[in-house]
Amino acid sequence: MERTEQNSGTMDVRSSHRFDVPALERWMQDNVTGFRGPLKVEQFRGGQSNPTYKLVGGGRAYVLRRKPPGKLLPGAHAVDREYRVLAALGRQGFPVPPVHGLCLDESVIGTAFYVMDMVEGRIFWEADFPQVERDVRSAYFDAMNATVAQLHGIDPEAAGLGDYGKPGNYFERQIGRWSKQYLGDVEAGRVAAMDRLVEWLPANIPAVGNESRIIHGDFRCDNMIFHPTEPRVVAVLDWELSTLGHPLADFSYHLMMYRMPVGATTGLAGLDLAALGIPSEADYVAAYCRRTGRDGIPNLDFYIAFNMFRLAAIVHGIKGRVVRGTASSAHAERMAAGLEPLAALAWAQAVRAGA
Repeated sequence: MERTEQNSGTMDVRSSHRFDVPALERWMQDNVTGFRGPLKVEQFRGGQSNPTYKLVGGGRAYVLRRKPPGKLLPGAHAVDREYRVLAALGRQGFPVPPVHGLCLDESVIGTAFYVMDMVEGRIFWEADFPQVERDVRSAYFDAMNATVAQLHGIDPEAAGLGDYGKPGNYFERQIGRWSKQYLGDVEAGRVAAMDRLVEWLPANIPAVGNESRIIHGDFRCDNMIFHPTEPRVVAVLDWELSTLGHPLADFSYHLMMYRMPVGATTGLAGLDLAALGIPSEADYVAAYCRRTGRDGIPNLDFYIAFNMFRLAAIVHGIKGRVVRGTASSAHAERMAAGLEPLAALAWAQAVRAGA
């Protein structure tokens, strides 16, 4: 349960992420209905990209997400997009924290931020849910499956998110985006397996059409809050990578847990799933297909290779932030050290797909 120990709870705000607390308190008094000071601020241990803080005032707890300080890559850390999708999905009855306000005025705390409710519940940082008894583990997996299927069932136009992403082939667009980000972050260096994927992926995109839904982009167990005692998702967090895109890209990212190693990642590879009471990959896929009206998922190995490449590109970005001294998590350096094994695993999926 190493990831739980690394990521759970709060701590004093890191020196590089401190800000003017009285200025934030004044902003909250003006913009958050019912807020009363004085304001106490702590920083959550988890979170790699956007620094996240626990705010307590007037007997209520809130969460603040902000852009990190320092040099940022273009288009990254878009807290305004996070805020927009949270507000829209909340109106659709999807489990997200209620939001209170977005501030784009960098003079308040130094970078843009938004404030939302702190939702009480349980976060599981390991994909095998070690804190849960075997007999109910399958119910927690079914809750995740039902939640991602619910998300992909929402009509973007009806939710007011019809312009939340670009039209066209999502895979082509994303492979181009993450290839450019990987190649452009010179300070983080190059990885041979990533270079091979940059060439192979765009030349082998399956003909999947332009099906478009709201996708989370990082849908995994540690980005969800479960009910304190029930196998039920009460809030999905961390929408920084959300957009409009192909739902199978989103689901296969979530499914990647079955092929990722146990340890530093939310992985299940090598575990005796039946003994743990965890559904097999095939059963999990079948449940999603049943909920979304699909007959199956052809080209699954390609989708997983794509998603591992995308994740490796994100980790490459974390490595770049470590080099530049702007990483927002204490164990970012350790994550960055896993870049080459992850890239190699991504290429292994490509080989399974015919590379």
